Amino acid sequence: MKILIAGGSGFLGSALTKSLLLDGHKVFILTRGSSALQGAQAIKWDAKTTSGWGSLVNEMDVVIHLAGRTLASWPWTASIKRDFHDSRILPGLALAQAVLEANQRPGIFIQASGINHYGLRGDLADESTPPADDFLAQLTVQWEGATKSVEELGLRRVVIRSAVVLAKDGGLLSLMALPIKLFVGGPLGSGKHAMPWIHINDWVGAVRHLIENENARGAYNLIAPTPTSNAEFNRMLAGIIHRPYWFPTPAFLLRTLLGEMSVLIVEGRFAQPKRLIQSGYRFQFEGAHEALSDLFR
Repeated sequence: MKILIAGGSGFLGSALTKSLLLDGHKVFILTRGSSALQGAQAIKWDAKTTSGWGSLVNEMDVVIHLAGRTLASWPWTASIKRDFHDSRILPGLALAQAVLEANQRPGIFIQASGINHYGLRGDLADESTPPADDFLAQLTVQWEGATKSVEELGLRRVVIRSAVVLAKDGGLLSLMALPIKLFVGGPLGSGKHAMPWIHINDWVGAVRHLIENENARGAYNLIAPTPTSNAEFNRMLAGIIHRPYWFPTPAFLLRTLLGEMSVLIVEGRFAQPKRLIQSGYRFQFEGAHEALSDLFR
């Protein structure tokens, strides 16, 4: 297959690209730089328009939108929050426009999103749960909405609402493990809130499963099937890297230090990958202990 990825040079895009290249697929990376993973072809774009690259869509079997500034950007000033929006929505609109203008359209469009679509609190959520009205949830609503128009053109569109992706290199795991490595690890806030996660192997595996499953369309939660609280996750992590687990960090202190960004670590709603499991995907890592053991062994 020929696959076009916006955001393909980032943490998740690179992992997916490596997997696709190993199986002989041709991968084209839309990038504002000039380099891509060895074996993939870098295509320059401005992440706003179809100028200079739009006609490429005629040759593609799959288009994937992973572009978006990481939420781990402190502090959340008005300017940064605007960039969270623009770095997701503008590339999505450009990709949708390129599909509209194509004479030969791809068969599938993969749209990235986040598990925070369901908000920061509430009962166990699945793909049928409506979006919340907080900033992060509404950001996902707009992110997903930027490419919804491709469905009207007959494309099979899959929306992947991803949890925190755990990996040895890249992502948030090394930052999350730092306090524990420094012997000051413990629950963040009450520790009772959800710690939504998925192992990088399962994230890549799930995306590829959804590409290859011709019946897959609509939203899918990319999150491990075993609900894990923040306290449980940190306790397991401390045990695996042989560090004490004792110092809870008060929520008010985290809110004072991090401002609005603190919601990423002191709040969280439990969710399940209901539709992903129903589609036939089998997780390699269902529990946090086995996932963390694999990554830190």
